[in-house]
Amino acid sequence: MIRFDNVSVRYPTGTLGLDAIDLEIEEGSFVVVVGLSGAGKSTLVRTINGLVPTTSGTLTVGDRTVSGANKRQLRRLRSEVGMIFQSFNLVTRTSVMNNVLVGRLHATSTLRSLVGVWKPADTELAFQALERVGIVEKAYTRASQLSGGQQQRVAIARVLAQEPRVILADEPVASLDPPTANQVMRDLRRINRELGITTVVNLHFLDLARAYGDRIIGMRQGRIVFDGTGAEADDAVFEEIYGRSLTASDVLPGDAAS
Repeated sequence: MIRFDNVSVRYPTGTLGLDAIDLEIEEGSFVVVVGLSGAGKSTLVRTINGLVPTTSGTLTVGDRTVSGANKRQLRRLRSEVGMIFQSFNLVTRTSVMNNVLVGRLHATSTLRSLVGVWKPADTELAFQALERVGIVEKAYTRASQLSGGQQQRVAIARVLAQEPRVILADEPVASLDPPTANQVMRDLRRINRELGITTVVNLHFLDLARAYGDRIIGMRQGRIVFDGTGAEADDAVFEEIYGRSLTASDVLPGDAAS
């Protein structure tokens, strides 16, 4: 379980990122966080693995306390919490396989990682991860030769190679075309269903949130203003979350597949 107990984040500029958040995310759930830019959704996701430090309150992931954790404790936490970014964060000059094996660094000696001599078990995990996202045939292709959607699926495979307890995805489809965005969301939801990995996804597109989220958390000005199911999140709810009428830019062009 991920638990926020009266958690606030204030940035050095004085901006309040989170305002006294109380929230529990059950193990194995698939949660989508929505809100306008600056609403606090990225801050919420990034506090879970300590990328954004909390200012007050208590945040726990399983039996690990994130708030106030030192560098060593954060390294242990991040070995169990995988992160997927909008920009993929791949090393494009090397192969897909090498990128996926980065997910095994926490379980690999420095010498092995420097010389590129990986344990057979780690290589097998990487192959399995690539197979799960349907891109195993690209294992020895340079990452720079892949499309944006393929690169994001490699990023998902890298996270799977960690064998994480939690997957965080910060705007994972923002730079993708509609069919590819739906494919990435289907991959994330299928992985959640098959492996039972707690998944928290930060999205802008409301139709994707409704189509894929078991639970939707709406944020506005650093506070949670909605917490319910996709079926409950009609246009009126989203207008309340956004504080304005919905526009075409709030919806992904094309239909979101369930």
